[in-house]
Amino acid sequence: MLLPSHTTHPHEAGLDEAGRGCLAGPVFAAAVILPPDFHSPYLNDSKQMTARRREQVRADICREAIAWAVAEASPVEIGEINIAQASYLAMHRAVQQLPIVPDFLLVDGNRFRPYPGLEHACIIGGDALYRNIAAASVLAKTFRDERMRELAEAYPHYGWEQNAGYPTPKHREAIRLHGPCEHHRLGFRLV
Repeated sequence: MLLPSHTTHPHEAGLDEAGRGCLAGPVFAAAVILPPDFHSPYLNDSKQMTARRREQVRADICREAIAWAVAEASPVEIGEINIAQASYLAMHRAVQQLPIVPDFLLVDGNRFRPYPGLEHACIIGGDALYRNIAAASVLAKTFRDERMRELAEAYPHYGWEQNAGYPTPKHREAIRLHGPCEHHRLGFRLV
């Protein structure tokens, strides 16, 4: 069972990212502040959920969260500042877009670039421990997958509607045959 929060702060925001290990597309991040009584029976680490369940839970989060925001960092930004810094940039952008200022940031992972004026804690595997981080993982994953399906319409040979830009054998073979496009992360080993 997921814990409701890490602190007693009423507006603790969970933060997580999606798409860090991809060869293409932006890295997405989400920030979510949930009410203490939030309940969605299928909420979990997004990697442990089916796509259908993620979409159901996304609707619950968007409807019932006190506040939520999703942001991204582009493949160009990833190339300029590296994937770790781009992930922090996307997380910071998500926090900036929240309609209320959080009291505390609870971040999935072991590292984070401190956000000015806000305390934070990093929790390894936090998306499987805390509701607000799990909710952030669901939003980051579903919004990113949605973007990759949109990009797949313009670039159908990469299979992004299925692999979401991750380094599958089919994706690598398509890069070898067709070359990379503007949405590929050129600083990554693509083939």
